[in-house]
Amino acid sequence: MCDDDINPWLPADPAVSRRTFGLSIAAAVSLTAAQARAQAKVTEKDVTVKTADGEAEAVLLYPSGKGTWPAVLVWTDIMGLRPVFREMGRRLASQGYVVLVPNPFYRSAKSSDYANLNFGVPEGRQKLMSYRGAMNDAGVDNDAQAYLAFLDAQPQTNKKKMVGVQGYCMGGPLSFRTAGAVPARIGAVATFHGGGLVTTQPSSPHLLVAKTKAAYLIAVAKNDDARAPADKDALRKTFEETKRPAVVDVYAGDHGWTVRGSQVYHEAEAERAWAELTKLYKAHLG
Repeated sequence: MCDDDINPWLPADPAVSRRTFGLSIAAAVSLTAAQARAQAKVTEKDVTVKTADGEAEAVLLYPSGKGTWPAVLVWTDIMGLRPVFREMGRRLASQGYVVLVPNPFYRSAKSSDYANLNFGVPEGRQKLMSYRGAMNDAGVDNDAQAYLAFLDAQPQTNKKKMVGVQGYCMGGPLSFRTAGAVPARIGAVATFHGGGLVTTQPSSPHLLVAKTKAAYLIAVAKNDDARAPADKDALRKTFEETKRPAVVDVYAGDHGWTVRGSQVYHEAEAERAWAELTKLYKAHLG
């Protein structure tokens, strides 16, 4: 769900502009001393990934120094590639992963083009939703294959290890599609307040699980669960029938609670979700 009465994609202080909020996120996050030291040892590069439909801007992050590590693909929420997702990428990379965070809307706009858009007003919401609408299932599958090929081409990637994919809001179903499009490479899938994981359509993301070899972490927002309480049961049934290891859990946070700086950010529950993500990747990516 991306249509909460309280817009999670705006800063908690309405006096702060969307632009100022976005640019200040990386500097404003509260890090422990250990996290800060670890992230200081991360290499971060702006890159371009060639896809079947064009060229996607993205950020690539990995531990500095010699070595190879498992890869992780991150699908953003409806607000796209921005500083808070770079911060998440740095945190992941500091834990020993090669991380790619693409601009999911590259067909329609560069990340700088939508930095000022406000999902809370009709014009901004319409434009962002049109960007999402330009991503059909076949295009997403092609993108997933291109992003995985790009990650595997990096000298820092340990290609003997399985790859992880995680998604937020709209990125949840995109993560399921990634696992279905590249089943031989995806070992773990994590979604956080993912929207539309279960639908009545033949293209429903949950129907792709049978094609995959992955383990799953499904972190559900409490208000999303209140609106569609049967979805978690359908997911659990799917994982049981397909014999895919999975954890489906409802968190004490509303839709968007894992994205630092949002109106509904819930630090304790966000950290609990991150701990489960860490556990998932350690167990299934090596």
